[in-house]
Amino acid sequence: MKKIIFLALMVLFTAKSLSQGVDLGIKVGANFATLTELPNVDTRTGLNFGAFFTIKFNEKIALQGDVLYSQQGAELLDIGKVDLNYVNVPIVFKYYLVKRLNLHVGPQFGFLVSDFDDNEFEDSYKSTDVSGVVGLGLDLPLGFRVDGRYNFGLTELLPDVKNNVFSLSIGWTII
Repeated sequence: MKKIIFLALMVLFTAKSLSQGVDLGIKVGANFATLTELPNVDTRTGLNFGAFFTIKFNEKIALQGDVLYSQQGAELLDIGKVDLNYVNVPIVFKYYLVKRLNLHVGPQFGFLVSDFDDNEFEDSYKSTDVSGVVGLGLDLPLGFRVDGRYNFGLTELLPDVKNNVFSLSIGWTII
């Protein structure tokens, strides 16, 4: 985990010298999470919050890295609740369609920090998660941002079970 975070920070700080704009900020939002391939699954609503670092290379292209605490999991109607809490590190390529509207895509690396559930699967989930991220963002005046993202799991947490999370967040650029 330390190596991945170190590598991500090195890429971001090295790219700073090539950039035209650098933003550092905080964000908070809501997650609507589920687990695939399980019967009678309902969405778990949770929080996500953390910090972001964006490097804007020109008017159209940027790179953004986040460090987010993320509440995920699902509500299994027949078995019980699955609460999976992660520290997620998405690194997304942002393409500005117009001045303030951007499309973003990239990988996300997740590290399970706690799992609480009401069923026999407790402590059997894989401790790391790799996801794909696609989303849409809008940069607002006064340094505010709004993002909508869909994270689709690539790693099996249990056999045939993956995270799927839709998140909405609002951020504020500090620097």
